[in-house]
Amino acid sequence: MTDVLTAPVLAAGAVCWRRRAKSFEILLISRPHRGDVSLPKGKTEPTESLPQTAVREVFEETGYQVSLGVPLGSTTYVLPNGRDKTVVYWAAEVGREELERGTFVPSDEVHAVEWVPLAKAGKRLTYPRDAELVQRFAELAVSGELESFALIALRHAKAAFDSPSGADADRRLTPRGQAQARAIVPAIAAWGPSRIVSSTAARCLATVAPLAKATGIEVKKAPQLSQDGWEMHHHEPKGIREVVERRVQKGRTAVLCSHAPVLPEILEQIAEATGSPNGGRMTRAGILGTAEFAVVHLAAKAPHRILAIETHSAPE
Repeated sequence: MTDVLTAPVLAAGAVCWRRRAKSFEILLISRPHRGDVSLPKGKTEPTESLPQTAVREVFEETGYQVSLGVPLGSTTYVLPNGRDKTVVYWAAEVGREELERGTFVPSDEVHAVEWVPLAKAGKRLTYPRDAELVQRFAELAVSGELESFALIALRHAKAAFDSPSGADADRRLTPRGQAQARAIVPAIAAWGPSRIVSSTAARCLATVAPLAKATGIEVKKAPQLSQDGWEMHHHEPKGIREVVERRVQKGRTAVLCSHAPVLPEILEQIAEATGSPNGGRMTRAGILGTAEFAVVHLAAKAPHRILAIETHSAPE
């Protein structure tokens, strides 16, 4: 067992960006207690997911409420006490409405924020590791991979082995499953979904119910994503293909809640709909435990190729 005094410290943050004419600006923060210029980030709190941490820290340090975009990787360094610290980052656009709404309030942690041209940001940052991350961000900007949306393939939370009616579709969430369904809400909400599509099975609908309530999004029931439908049609992918292609064509972040036997086909259809090779990463992304989800990042512009894939689970 890892000692809590020596275990790595986990943190998360974002490279917040806005478009200016034909270039980009990113948001830097100044911290008086550190005497540095850096990127918004912070340590995870107990039972908090990394995506949730990133969104919370950006809001607390800059006043902007953002949705995450493509992952940028991580930086790892040694703290003065000898512990390793790993910070995971995402790109996060600050849209026009949020630029008008957001208000920065100086604090003991952050006394100033500044929008800096991307070309000059690396020299303004105190730490080389931050400058390297911004360089990674710049490469995505040049390749046109910053503007994106995501399809989030979610497996239902833990369910009972049987149901009062005896029908598989009527199986309900266990108390642990109900806790998982609540726990994943802020993690999935970190990507700002605008649509929730679910299998008609009770356990799937119950899994997305807390997310729907928190976001105000109506759940779209899709029999094509159900395990019964998958088995009834002898694993024929036509129905799943229709659901996936519609979501890709819409070009907005959406959640697709389904079952273990169906999720690999959902990932397969995302690959086909975007003309992307279905290599090992897609296969692995489709193998999810209860309440785990795969975030497939797609380019906003057609043909909507796959930019990145990441998987997450409900914080315990």
